[in-house]
Amino acid sequence: MDDIRSSPDRELVDAVLANRPGAFERLVREYQGLCWHIIQRMVRNPEDARELCQDTFLRVHQCLHQYRHESALKSWIGRVAYTIALRHLQHKRIALVEPAGADDDYSLVDNIGDGFDLEAACADAETARHLHAAIETLPPLQRTLLTLYYLEETTIPEIARITGLASGTIKSHLFRSRLRLRGALEARTGVAA
Repeated sequence: MDDIRSSPDRELVDAVLANRPGAFERLVREYQGLCWHIIQRMVRNPEDARELCQDTFLRVHQCLHQYRHESALKSWIGRVAYTIALRHLQHKRIALVEPAGADDDYSLVDNIGDGFDLEAACADAETARHLHAAIETLPPLQRTLLTLYYLEETTIPEIARITGLASGTIKSHLFRSRLRLRGALEARTGVAA
């Protein structure tokens, strides 16, 4: 196990807190993609997303002294971005998820595997275009969870730390999202995914 006292996260945080030249810029460069993916998938408006990313890094700068190295810096910064995007959606009164239908029973879902290969569905350009259009129709939380899991390759436990959601809840949302995407792809392409 790595010694936490000499981890890259600790070194970067220490450099930023010590106001070393270029340290905060390095932190921003390293985590701006993560912040953009979380925020843009939640709010979808590019101007709002840019502003909220700036707000995220301002908040990170103001609160970095509170980071306790109990989780990866990626998870901590992701949590800040997620919280800022969530507050924005609440302020705009935008629902984070769709209400579950009476016939939706995902209580037994304990993993996200359903036989649908999301990566294979992206293999050809036409299918990828349909897939991205279908992703945009998902509610903010599901878009964000898909992005974190597949694009950022974030683990379920890390996503739980970022969002504050239980692992089972995250798996359930991923499962439902994948079912919805499969249905959308089948409807648009006429081919069973």
